[in-house]
Amino acid sequence: MSPATLAARLLRRGASSSSSPLRALTRRALHSSGPAPLARRLPAAPSSAAHWTAARRFSASQSPASSSKGSADENLRRVIESEIECVVQSEESTADKAIDLPDDFPFEIIDNAGDQSITLKREFAGETIKAAVYTNFDTEEELNEDDENDNDEESFKPAIQMVVTVQKAEGPILEFDCNFNDDELAIENFRMLNRDNPDAEHMYEGPPFSVLDESLQKGLHRYLEERGIKQSLHDWLYEYMMHKDEKEYVVWLKNMKEFIGN
Repeated sequence: MSPATLAARLLRRGASSSSSPLRALTRRALHSSGPAPLARRLPAAPSSAAHWTAARRFSASQSPASSSKGSADENLRRVIESEIECVVQSEESTADKAIDLPDDFPFEIIDNAGDQSITLKREFAGETIKAAVYTNFDTEEELNEDDENDNDEESFKPAIQMVVTVQKAEGPILEFDCNFNDDELAIENFRMLNRDNPDAEHMYEGPPFSVLDESLQKGLHRYLEERGIKQSLHDWLYEYMMHKDEKEYVVWLKNMKEFIGN
């Protein structure tokens, strides 16, 4: 998927903070057997006219113009068809590409059509490990702080984030908020949850991960690595999530086209 395609996603995806509704939905998905509701993200506003220009998939001259012969609905339908064709026929399209699993991949992949996230699940020494993985497309502002060229399309790279839970037959649940990048797996937050009420408010969750003793931070990183949550998953997860986003986007466009046509 090209940087320009990723930039286009920035115009339709919102931020996902650790205290956002997405985290609550993710938590319900990890601690229940039923399907999780799809989180609704507010669209992020473009930061500048240059950003908007870079993010567009095709220029105005390529878009079907409205005319007296066609209704607004017909014009919109043709625009949607053009967008679908643009995505599917792109040289960088991954829609029909098979994503091979890494060697010794220990997880079951739960990937439900229509969901914006996937769940990795495994059993390990009497524990149930679940990792809800999602893509945060709202990385533009953070990346551009280190990039003086706002028109650099390579800055439009989404982050891979996950919420990992470790659950035993009894006792509390450990939960980690993690960010992936090319260099490391960063633990942003770590907490212990009440097994019977994981969404309980006013529960002491411990200090921020960043202020924990360095040896404790390293120990928690090794704890996750032992359970298969490690930085080496980044490249595969990135490819898989870009592939999923493209498939979901095409389905979303087709559903819109069907709705407009009825």
